[in-house]
Amino acid sequence: MRKQLYLECTSGISGDMTVAALLDLGADETVLRKALASLPVSGYRIAVTRVKKAGLDCCDFNVILDEAHENHDHDMAYLFGSPDVSVHDHAHNPDHVHPHDHGHPHDVHDHDHEHHHDHGHDGDQPHDHGHDHEHPHDHSHGHHHAHRGLNDIIGIISRGDLTPGARDLAVRIFTILAEAESKAHGVPVEQVHFHEVGAVDSIVDIVAAAVCLDNLGADRVFVPELWEGGGTIRCQHGIIPVPVPAVTFIAAAHHLPLHLTGKKGEWVTPTGAAIAAAVRTTDPLPQRLTIEKIGLGAGKRTYEQASIVRAMLIADQTGDHDQVIKLETNVDDCTGEALGYVMEKLLAAGARDVHYIPVLMKKNRPAYELVVIASPKDVDRLEKIIFAETTTIGIRRCAMDRTVLKRRSETVKTPLGPVTVKICDLPDGPRVYPEYSGVIALCAAHHLSYQEVYHQVIAAYQEAHCD
Repeated sequence: MRKQLYLECTSGISGDMTVAALLDLGADETVLRKALASLPVSGYRIAVTRVKKAGLDCCDFNVILDEAHENHDHDMAYLFGSPDVSVHDHAHNPDHVHPHDHGHPHDVHDHDHEHHHDHGHDGDQPHDHGHDHEHPHDHSHGHHHAHRGLNDIIGIISRGDLTPGARDLAVRIFTILAEAESKAHGVPVEQVHFHEVGAVDSIVDIVAAAVCLDNLGADRVFVPELWEGGGTIRCQHGIIPVPVPAVTFIAAAHHLPLHLTGKKGEWVTPTGAAIAAAVRTTDPLPQRLTIEKIGLGAGKRTYEQASIVRAMLIADQTGDHDQVIKLETNVDDCTGEALGYVMEKLLAAGARDVHYIPVLMKKNRPAYELVVIASPKDVDRLEKIIFAETTTIGIRRCAMDRTVLKRRSETVKTPLGPVTVKICDLPDGPRVYPEYSGVIALCAAHHLSYQEVYHQVIAAYQEAHCD
């Protein structure tokens, strides 16, 4: 059975919230600490603790920087211009890259607020205003500003003792961030320098998320939507809107659904959005599911709503539910040879099914309706093939939910030779379908009819499974 992970982001998402939720769900903390210790990065320690959020027991993941790396810009009143917000309601967030760089010089890689300022949320617990917070740049407090390009960060990740899956995922998350910064600032990706995300705490957060996700080993990750706040937030160069630019570019590039709550505050951080974009599968969340395990990850900021990412391992007991797209177009001036070629190309390009229906069009012209069943991720590619290979000038598109029987494959030994069969589970028992290619191979080898071989395969399966 496939392992399926559901990230519920109704209070937004940030890097530290994600890591905490995954640890609470069962990701191995020992594996995480070993992986982080192998990175050529110093100046920090991590703490995994329990905190209360709106009365709920949650895991908290915290990157605590040493004196040489820490900084002090955690002023909610500064960020949001709210005089009634206490300066103690700020985020000591492990993946926070603070937005308001107070007056240090920038060049082509200037980073305004939108640059990976992964603030924590929901500070239900008191924090020391000057210590144990995690911001990657030093905001003119006399500390060194680390400027790293994407290749520098990839080099750090590659030297760590990570599994290939964790390493690839961490690189993908950083690459998504770099691409967003490239668009935000109008520079090539290779010229994007992260004086913010390149700092110690953010490298730790992103690698930690990748290690935990890899350790859990989910085949599917459902992220139906990211709830985001609104209003504005202050950066070095002025006031900018929420969602911040990096989040909007990531959401646009990776089709992340944003649910805009209208409530004040920045709920989705660039690192959180990049993690969601890197791991989210295109399948919709099953309409009926069972929850096997739950993990709660705490944020560090205080907003109107308690900031928690809830991670759940789920199972669908009633069959696999997914969504397909049906593409339709009517064609009345293509040859049969051309239509046959189109079907071959569409199937080779990933179409779930392709068929033609004879129709009569206007003026009683005989024609064919081309129908293609496709996964949502393949639609654009398949439509390009239809436009290129037929004479149509328009394609109808319809999204459809479907229920699919659970299935598995098995090799059956028969007197004629082995054959692969597909087995579908029904309430009254399994239904067996010998694979066509295997049946016709035995037909050719033994000079038997299709029906003879087919029934021998069914009989051999039933004999092998009778108790």
